Amino acid sequence: MIALGSDHAGYELKQVIKKHLEERNIEYKDYGPFSSESVDYAVYAEKTAKGVTGGECELGILCCGTGVGISIAANKVRGIRACCCSDKFSAEMTRLHNNANMLCLGGRVVTPEQAIELVDVFLDTEFSGDERHIRRIAQITDLENRF
Repeated sequence: MIALGSDHAGYELKQVIKKHLEERNIEYKDYGPFSSESVDYAVYAEKTAKGVTGGECELGILCCGTGVGISIAANKVRGIRACCCSDKFSAEMTRLHNNANMLCLGGRVVTPEQAIELVDVFLDTEFSGDERHIRRIAQITDLENRF
């Protein structure tokens, strides 16, 4: 299952992604918001990230105006490796090398068509499992645990 969340600036893009996931028969849980009324992105980043770290969802997708603010907020949740992407190469590499568990997109940065491409690449790319990447992710986790 995929966790979905946004703020008001990413709400419409989240709706496009929901439709695409339905077309692919991929289950999701929408953590809100449920309208385009102005909200604070950190609130929904936390709710959605906890859906991933709590085990209810395997991966997450967040949307805000740029994808940056919501990714910063999500990365404050222990166990989250959220990436803000606007190109396919980054979306692929962040799964392949970083085993990122959340994709963050900017509704004011990428088109709906680009977002669908990024979502597909992110969801369809598996972590390489390469020893050097495992070591580096462990170092990130160590940093997270120390601070």
